[in-house]
Amino acid sequence: MNSKPQKIGLITATSLVVGNMIGVGIFVLPSSLARYGSISLLGWVFTSIGALILATLFSRLSKIVKKSGGPYAYPKAAFGDFIGFLMAWGYWVSCWIGNAALAIGIVGGLSFFFPVLESNTFYPVVIGLGLLWLFTWINTRGIKESGRVQVITTILKLSPLAFVIIVGLFFFKFENFPAFNLTTESNITTLPAVAALTLYAFLGLECATVPAANIKNPEKNIPKATMIGTLLVALVYIAGTVVLFGILPLDKLQGSAAPFAEAAKLIAGDLGGYFVAFGVVVSGIGVLNGWVLVTGQVPMATANDGLFPKIFKKQNENGAPVLGLIIGSVLTTGVLLMNLEEGLVDQFTFIVDMVVFVAVVPYLFTAAAYVLLIIEKKTQINSMVKTFVLGGLGFLYALWSIFGSGPTIVYYGFILLIAGIPFYVLMKYNKKRKE
Repeated sequence: MNSKPQKIGLITATSLVVGNMIGVGIFVLPSSLARYGSISLLGWVFTSIGALILATLFSRLSKIVKKSGGPYAYPKAAFGDFIGFLMAWGYWVSCWIGNAALAIGIVGGLSFFFPVLESNTFYPVVIGLGLLWLFTWINTRGIKESGRVQVITTILKLSPLAFVIIVGLFFFKFENFPAFNLTTESNITTLPAVAALTLYAFLGLECATVPAANIKNPEKNIPKATMIGTLLVALVYIAGTVVLFGILPLDKLQGSAAPFAEAAKLIAGDLGGYFVAFGVVVSGIGVLNGWVLVTGQVPMATANDGLFPKIFKKQNENGAPVLGLIIGSVLTTGVLLMNLEEGLVDQFTFIVDMVVFVAVVPYLFTAAAYVLLIIEKKTQINSMVKTFVLGGLGFLYALWSIFGSGPTIVYYGFILLIAGIPFYVLMKYNKKRKE
């Protein structure tokens, strides 16, 4: 059943961007960065600049290619069906596998309140499955319903971060601040390692471009949501790291599994720690809700172009791609059940790393598509020099990010992309036979 698509506004679209970027990782990442020293702040700045360049590319492309699909739609418009399909395939696979990691991350946050979850493999999977299918159901009720959840969870997840950042300034001690470079490597060697560590915190900046058909006044609201969301997240990441560096002694920060919670306990006692732990859970819930939405939207946009089976574009009375959402969550369920076997945990972690790489590949093709589409369409969105500079910087940043993943991840990531080729050939064959 097809129906008139539900529409969301600027605030909800921005919440989708912010909510899908800020997950549970930022609540832990400052501890990892503290091992490098304050040079990690330069890593944040470098990565933030790269993310803002990519956000600018997605914002401008949303005005040129006025359709849903984002990281699939733009490469397809520039390079044709085959590249477009590979981007959609890889991005879709990364979504439903990544959702399993998000569900497990939420359970990790809940273990702060229920320690039994740390020593039991059955309960975390059951809870993870319950959350997954709860948000699948919410998303079948339409993007407005999912958007309300996203706005609420984004506000709730930002609250403990803002609390630590703002109130923490009164507990800031310069003597706690780490030296510039705590490693034995040179600054030139250390900076790329730190920047690579911070890169994945920005995945999701493109999310406002995915449900373009469901956004009010998309030519204005998609670029605004993408840029505002990315800038806000960058400020939260950098400010949060700076404040934690000044609040917690270096040895405590480096050894902490929950640095924001440690800082909150120092500021407001146990109540502050519980407040941040609650924020971790809510943050994971918001991210899972947003990525379940994207898991249904990307294959729907691809199916509308005849590159995915028609089943993915079928919508219910709420305008939601219900079968696409269900199929994605069934696949995520399979990945979650892998975690019942403790021996598969390492494989699970490796697969998640691999699909994150696959999610970054569309950034590379989007940067190239930006230049190509402006040349082809003779769009007056920018001068040619500025176009090549912006597209070139985005391309180089994405390329650096991909190969920064390491040769093993890159190798298996490409295998994952190539695995979709038989599916593409089958779709093309069926389409030609019907013609």
